[in-house]
Amino acid sequence: MSETRAANGFSFAGSLDETLDKVWRLLGRGVADRHAAERHPTLANVGLDGAPQLRTVVLRSADRAAALLTVHTDNKSAKVAQLQADPRCALHVWNSKQKLQIRIKAEAALLTGASVADVWDRVPASSRTAYGGDPFPGAPLDDLAAYRADVDPARFCVLAFHVQAIETLCL
Repeated sequence: MSETRAANGFSFAGSLDETLDKVWRLLGRGVADRHAAERHPTLANVGLDGAPQLRTVVLRSADRAAALLTVHTDNKSAKVAQLQADPRCALHVWNSKQKLQIRIKAEAALLTGASVADVWDRVPASSRTAYGGDPFPGAPLDDLAAYRADVDPARFCVLAFHVQAIETLCL
């Protein structure tokens, strides 16, 4: 490991094992700490029209042993249809304090209904209105007053990202 790398705070970058340890530790922190940079990765996937799509998501779990990350969404959101059509995707995390970029190549599985009932049970009541409502996420509104918040557990979806590869860049 070079002295320059250590001086810049990238001491973990001396080995792949240390780098993976660091990445999964940061992802775990993103799940636990709502103020952590890793809490809000950017999800990239291909839209139904073949164009790239990007959006910020909230990281809900990070399981290194299973190489699995999860986020929650409304199953009427555009990303659900897009990932059903093509489950290949990527997640991007930028930690400005550590000057560390993490790119994660993944394949998405969409989990709904009885398979995620236990997860739904742990969603705080104040957050449940994100899963339901009319019109559905991404639908245009003619009038802001036209939106009606509602709770519909049938609209709750867990996006399970099976990690295929991780790339880091220390800037």
